[in-house]
Amino acid sequence: MSDEAPTQADPSAATPEPTTAAVATAPVATPPEAPAGMGTFADDGSYQPRQVIEDDLGGMSIDDAYTASMVEVEDGQIVEGTVVKVDRDEVLLDIGYKSEGVIPARELSIRNDVDPAEIVQLGEQVEALVLQKEDKEGRLLLSKKRAQYERAWGTIEQIKESDGVVSGPVIEVVKGGLILDIGLRGFLPASLVELRRVRDLQPYVGTTLEAKIIELDKNRNNVVLSRRAWLEETQKEQREDFLANLKPGEVREGTVSSVVNFGAFVDLGGMDGLVHVSELSWKHVDHPGSVVQVGDKIQVQVLEVDLDRERISLSLKATQQDPWQEFATNHRVGELVYGRVTKLVPFGAFVQLGDGIEGLVHISEMSAHHVDLPEQVVTPGEELWVKIIDLDLQRRRISLSIKQAAEGGVVAAEYQEHFGEHAYDDEGNYIGAPDSEGQEAWAEYFAAEGEGAEGSPPTAEGDTAAAGPGGAEPAEPAEPTQPVGGGDEAPGARADDDA
Repeated sequence: MSDEAPTQADPSAATPEPTTAAVATAPVATPPEAPAGMGTFADDGSYQPRQVIEDDLGGMSIDDAYTASMVEVEDGQIVEGTVVKVDRDEVLLDIGYKSEGVIPARELSIRNDVDPAEIVQLGEQVEALVLQKEDKEGRLLLSKKRAQYERAWGTIEQIKESDGVVSGPVIEVVKGGLILDIGLRGFLPASLVELRRVRDLQPYVGTTLEAKIIELDKNRNNVVLSRRAWLEETQKEQREDFLANLKPGEVREGTVSSVVNFGAFVDLGGMDGLVHVSELSWKHVDHPGSVVQVGDKIQVQVLEVDLDRERISLSLKATQQDPWQEFATNHRVGELVYGRVTKLVPFGAFVQLGDGIEGLVHISEMSAHHVDLPEQVVTPGEELWVKIIDLDLQRRRISLSIKQAAEGGVVAAEYQEHFGEHAYDDEGNYIGAPDSEGQEAWAEYFAAEGEGAEGSPPTAEGDTAAAGPGGAEPAEPAEPTQPVGGGDEAPGARADDDA
């Protein structure tokens, strides 16, 4: 072996020169890019580490530096983060804390029973309020709706101070009204949805409404809205024109929009007017619902227009015939009329003579003899003949007499028509039907007494047999001039019973 060192080969001789074709087809190497903040790659692809020339931590330990990079949160703080997971019952939000924050489904929206996927999407930036830094499971609890609520309150308060208008979709129908999403849950009472009360609120769900804020209480989380106030403000000019053209005394057609205990509201085509319960009918009304129903088309008369308060008073009964006026026109004092006992009082009895018409039979006019109590003579529901002894249209009072009806008189024309005009003479006295069984009975009676057919038939004066309107067949009377035994519906029957 030779001690001579080996000679180094000539690199130029060892490596052949590339051909023209080889040079043309050889790929050009592109060095990869290093991640930001790290070293670099050389042209030949070798990695060159970044040279540390200064202490970036400034003497801080790695643990301290890691802790300092995390976000500090406190209960009640509003934070912003990225949605990293959406589950059926919760959403995870990365806010830069040591663990993701959890937003329960119930804390996502002011709407109830929502699907989290409908509220947020992966990668979306959202705000949330810290409810609890660590619950019993060590989780960071957040609320999206509370953050939205806090942001909204400032805006809502500014709108209230400036007497502005809020707008939002109707998200729910609750007892007594609607819930609007105005960044928080705003309550719109049913009575303030429209200019008139609305019975069915369901069609409003999903629609966007504008309303005024009439009540605001942050401590009670209470926001009350009024769409009617907004409508009144926007339609003020139209209302003024409508009221200016509405004159007391004129008759208008309207639609019953609502029925309440004290009356009914009627839509006149621009505004609602009130028909008070006392103006619904000439007779007594227990409840307005017994006279009109929502949706009824009715004719009403304008009683009063209050321009300052923008209120319209209407009357339904003013468009109808006054039954008292009609009764006074068709009847006169001294006539016999037929009625039904409706009520007994210590001083007498009330008798109904027509729809909404009642007269009083004073206890002194019940019988020819003394009466201590009205029930000794009549009972409620009983039908009988009475005589009109006084008629006061202005005070709407009619005085009646059972005692004087028994003495006979002229039967009112309406009853003559009912029982047959042929049964009355020219003065209205009842003379009976010519061939009736009652007349035959009287003929037999007079024949038996020797008077034959020449006996006069009984008239309303003193007649207590079937000859009276509504009477039963007569029994044999004791004397021809004073027959007895007639039905108690006939004129004069009550006096004979009392005698």
